[in-house]
Amino acid sequence: MADSNFIDYVKFCSRSGAGGAGSLHFRREKHVPKGGPDGGDGGRGGHIILRGNAQHWTLLHLKYKKHVIAEAGKGGEGGRRTGADGKDIILDVPLGTVAKDAETGEKRFEITEDGQEVILTKGGRGGLGNHNFKSATNQAPHYAQPGEAGIEEWIILELKLLADVGLVGFPNAGKSTLLSSISAAKPEIGDYPFTTLVPNLGVVGYRDDKSFVMADIPGIIEGASEGKGLGIRFLRHIERNSILLFLIPADATSIKEQYQILLGELEKYNPELLDKKRLLAISKSDMLDAELMAEMQAELPQELPSVFISAVAQTNLDQLKDMIWQAIHAD
Repeated sequence: MADSNFIDYVKFCSRSGAGGAGSLHFRREKHVPKGGPDGGDGGRGGHIILRGNAQHWTLLHLKYKKHVIAEAGKGGEGGRRTGADGKDIILDVPLGTVAKDAETGEKRFEITEDGQEVILTKGGRGGLGNHNFKSATNQAPHYAQPGEAGIEEWIILELKLLADVGLVGFPNAGKSTLLSSISAAKPEIGDYPFTTLVPNLGVVGYRDDKSFVMADIPGIIEGASEGKGLGIRFLRHIERNSILLFLIPADATSIKEQYQILLGELEKYNPELLDKKRLLAISKSDMLDAELMAEMQAELPQELPSVFISAVAQTNLDQLKDMIWQAIHAD
């Protein structure tokens, strides 16, 4: 897990630049021995900015940035010359990145669009030069403003994958096999629990060159919402999926019971997840005959659109895609 390239959580110290000091300066020329104040303003300190980048899918490139420090603004000069602004630091992040205050846990904002830029830590304002303080009663002000200090704060960035469909199921339910069968994604597949240790994204081709994005989330176990297993770490990725596809294997002791457990874990983690559209796919159904399939169909939750599939035997995968596409585009 430590060697994984998928990083969805980083914490770092963000320090914006201080503003430059305003200039205390008076105009002095050969024939103007007592020129007025002409001290320029200081430049703004550099911001720390987050920018959405659709080419990124992980926060790996920020994993070892423990301190991000922007440049200070330059001081003002005589002749009312304003100091240069400090250089901003722009951090590219994947779409679905949430910025939080590390001290309070308060959510600041979320990056959801390619090219979207939001100031994370604002640079200090530049100080005003002494020419700003000239008045009828004070023709020669002998003071200028210092620049405003920059801000230093600890920030948490969390990534919530942006996908149309999130696969929800227990470990070893066949989620990775399904994703590899209907998309170009190549997740690790094995016949043991927790083969999938990181979320995988796959673009699923549909009719007439259409497509949708499916996310294979590491398997949930009972108690995941309390921190058991790997589930709690990845449940937040499900929050960004518009459709939840529950995948339960045909050899489960009780499909209805497994579905209720999965539903319960999602509700404990975030009750709003139950407002999302839900679909049900019974995986590994190549081991079933028509009679057994009919018996199982009668026991399935009636409020859910469902389909029996087999990723290995390529059974009913087109029917599954149709069901997903209709759910995505339903009013």
